[in-house]
Amino acid sequence: MINLLLILIAVVILASIFLNNVSSRIGIPALLAFILLGIFFANTGLWPIDFDDYAAAKETCSIALIFIMFYGGFGTRWQAVKPVVVEAGLLATLGVVATAGLVGLFCHFVLHWGWLESFLIGSVMSSTDAASVFSILRGKKLGLKNNTAPMLEVESGSNDPAAYMLTTVILSIMNGSASGLSIAWGVFAQLAFGAGLGVLIAKLASLAFKRINFKTDGFDSLYILAVALASYALPTLIGGNGYLSAYLVGIILGNEDFKNKKSLVNFFDGLTGLMQMVIFFLLGLLAHPAGLYKAILPALCIFGFMLLVARTLPVFAILSPFRKYPVRQQAFISFVGLRGAASIVFAIMATVEAPALENDIFNIVFCVVLLSIAFQGSLIPFSAKRLDIVDPNADVMKTFNDYTDMADMNFGRISITPDSSWAGKCLKDLNLPRNVLIALILRDGQRIQPKGDFELLPGDDVITLTHGFKDNAASLYEKTVKVGSRRVGRPISEHPGKGLVVLVRRGEENIIPSGDTILHAGDRLVILYLQDS
Repeated sequence: MINLLLILIAVVILASIFLNNVSSRIGIPALLAFILLGIFFANTGLWPIDFDDYAAAKETCSIALIFIMFYGGFGTRWQAVKPVVVEAGLLATLGVVATAGLVGLFCHFVLHWGWLESFLIGSVMSSTDAASVFSILRGKKLGLKNNTAPMLEVESGSNDPAAYMLTTVILSIMNGSASGLSIAWGVFAQLAFGAGLGVLIAKLASLAFKRINFKTDGFDSLYILAVALASYALPTLIGGNGYLSAYLVGIILGNEDFKNKKSLVNFFDGLTGLMQMVIFFLLGLLAHPAGLYKAILPALCIFGFMLLVARTLPVFAILSPFRKYPVRQQAFISFVGLRGAASIVFAIMATVEAPALENDIFNIVFCVVLLSIAFQGSLIPFSAKRLDIVDPNADVMKTFNDYTDMADMNFGRISITPDSSWAGKCLKDLNLPRNVLIALILRDGQRIQPKGDFELLPGDDVITLTHGFKDNAASLYEKTVKVGSRRVGRPISEHPGKGLVVLVRRGEENIIPSGDTILHAGDRLVILYLQDS
């Protein structure tokens, strides 16, 4: 049984990777593909277990949401989001409460639900999904005007704790375990203990991280992984909001200076993608066509109301007083309020913890999330262009911590030989391309910052700076010249082979070759290969 399960997991992961590549080409959000994959496995007989264990799904998805919340902070550049943090904070708190309240009123007066169930589904769906939005913005490389991307990053990354708090409050009322005093204390404890312990854990983890000497590569990732788990678990033990703590720990640690920071951001980016895949795949497994059929009509009504009213009114009410956000920008921010992973987790939590519900909240939320990702997600690039929000000179990557200002710049080294065409010339006479800069000269162990009238001499090493190059169609591989090979003792030009030899490694020496470079037995050739060559 365990072997079949492992094979199934491998098949699901490989299928998800394939669907991710396909979805990026045809413009459909990848998370929609994961939902459909779960539905396929659950309803075609390929899944060996009739998976209806909401309690197990709740625990699994709650753990997955920890990493999503942590990365929401860890991947955010504070320098980029600082100008809009007040507005984004208001959207993440007051905006969430307003959305939940408006949806609750709509469900009660229009759909004729009970008060508590109305506000429960409003709370469950009141937050927006950061990962869904930014997987689209990053994938399409959409730079946005007037700090729109940083605002969306902070708002959608930080509004899940408010939705979680509202959901827990409504559930406690439904279970009869709440009073005015207990609700007030619960709200205070979630905010105070979640924020307080989050800041404390982040500061202690940062101090320890800078003093630990990791002897093995990759252990720094495990350390941050453990901190992320602790940032949720410790506040939760004493009634704090673990998701708020995880987000704060993430944003504080993510903006500290430490070694291998970019690789850590990339690690958690991949981990978060995996966690989202788990959540959306489980959502597909739990969904059944009969339940979805019954839920589609109320889901359509709720989705339409959220898109036109419950999301739009709070955004305009909060941003308009600042007088620096045009109507077009506010409309775009309203439109990209996608529902995603957090709504799914909270819907599963409501299904497990609420007493007998009159409405199928899980399947309704499922349909709303499906509509949101499929409709809004697919139209984000189109709406950005139609609303004139796209800034071709802006780089959406500047919002994230894996962005570096020098990311596309590389240093090079050129040795000046007696027969070099540069020997004896001044720098101003070299006629260099505009995108190549001579940054440093190495001469007799000295480092010289050159000027235009600096004369190059044989023996100098010239350090250049230019734009780097990265192409998925180009790759490097290494091939060794064997004893008896026809290449031995002959120049590269006589037997060029497939690809371009860009480096010859001869013992400890690295040789940048030319066509007349003579090859020796044992030489290791580094070859640039183009997939279409």
